[in-house]
Amino acid sequence: VPVISDSECFTRVGNSLFVFPCTAFTTDGDAQTDEQTHQSHQQNWDQPPPPGLVDFLQKVEDKVVRELVKNAKSHAFDGFQANWEDHSTGVSRLHCLQYPSAQEQGFHVTSVSWSCTGSVVACAYGRTDDGDWSTERSCVCLWNLEQRGLQSNQPNLIIDAPSAVTALCCHPNHPALIAGGLYNGEVVVWNTSQTQDPVWAQTGMSSDSHREPVYQVAWVPLQKKGDFGVLSACSGGRVLLWLVDSYRTRLVLNDGYALAKQQIPHSISVGLKGRGSNTVGVTSLALSPWDSDTFLVGSEGGLQLKCSFSSRMLAAVPSEGLSVALKAPAVFAFRPHSGPVYSLHCSPFHRNLFVSAGTDGLAHIHSLLQADPLLSLRVSDSYVFQVQWSPTRPLVFAAASGQGDVQIFDLGRRSLRPAASIQDGGADHAATCLDFNRHRPRVLAVGKTNGTVSIWQLSDDLVEQKPRECTQLEQIANQGAE
Repeated sequence: VPVISDSECFTRVGNSLFVFPCTAFTTDGDAQTDEQTHQSHQQNWDQPPPPGLVDFLQKVEDKVVRELVKNAKSHAFDGFQANWEDHSTGVSRLHCLQYPSAQEQGFHVTSVSWSCTGSVVACAYGRTDDGDWSTERSCVCLWNLEQRGLQSNQPNLIIDAPSAVTALCCHPNHPALIAGGLYNGEVVVWNTSQTQDPVWAQTGMSSDSHREPVYQVAWVPLQKKGDFGVLSACSGGRVLLWLVDSYRTRLVLNDGYALAKQQIPHSISVGLKGRGSNTVGVTSLALSPWDSDTFLVGSEGGLQLKCSFSSRMLAAVPSEGLSVALKAPAVFAFRPHSGPVYSLHCSPFHRNLFVSAGTDGLAHIHSLLQADPLLSLRVSDSYVFQVQWSPTRPLVFAAASGQGDVQIFDLGRRSLRPAASIQDGGADHAATCLDFNRHRPRVLAVGKTNGTVSIWQLSDDLVEQKPRECTQLEQIANQGAE
């Protein structure tokens, strides 16, 4: 039964009901109020149709009905849905955030992370170039984008750090907690609600601490619901799990893992022996959102390893007075990159897919079930510092490059060229980090070596999931099995 609005009229011809706009009965010069329009429509129900309309409808009735029946039975557009909105494909900058004091010291933005509410962006300042920066003090800056009178060059909170900050990760549930890794090997948890002294807990420089720069930190859910630990990875080859002690002043080592060359799975370990240190330096880390036992690591030498938290095999490295015995976590090795792996990220839409990138300028789409990549895409002629899947589009990921741009790829397109490119300030300043806002999916934060954090608004086309997109992702994941 058709639903006919007040702005429509109808006439019956044979067994068919034809609906047409009531405006057909008004002239272009008519200007009516809402009340007059309503009265006019009420009158139009009783008026005869215009001359010749019934004859015309009688002529076309059979043909129109046949076509409508054919369309109803057609499957030509199964899986597609009409979208009548005009979607923009552009990307626009909302804010350019900067802390002049850090810029004057030549600090780079090394990491950005959104709070769990999506309203606050945290920015780490450190170094990405060569040199010993372990004695140079640095900071973390926070901007609340929802606060009135936002000043782009004045952070809402500035947290001092004793060393360059190399990694940052906001707590997934607590908006005030931020985990950070420092160049001097320390791991810190800050509580931004304690503005006078935001240090909530830290490892300090104990026998359990890292001795090398901490390149990545992540919050790890524990067995008790709602509890989290902090996982940290360093260039010395250790991955350590920390818990906050009962006094909430110290991070206590709870578990530890180490990557020794002779314990790397045999499929790609050929050629590793005899290259300097016995350990494999970790440069990147990723947790599986699907399997709490699985994490991935990338190394300075290009290795990509699937690891297990539940491993009980002891690592073939000296204990060096640690309070826990280090374990060997690697269970599977993927085809290595030709240089250091700077970034790994597991797909939030498929349990077996992840993306990796590094100094070779490529983004590699991998399945956890096979060693070789499913797909490799050219991002840049320079390094790729970070890759991250979109939180809303299963086929979309973004990559920050050493040439200063951010490339956004859509695997649903026929072309493997970027669907969008964010160019900001030329190639003089590398894009070192990025983070999608999971609560405001149209927003992307990008940090650069010139000390700025740009907040970009993405187009609808890059954010809104399309029909059959998860099916296409599944097809990509199954390529290796065919």
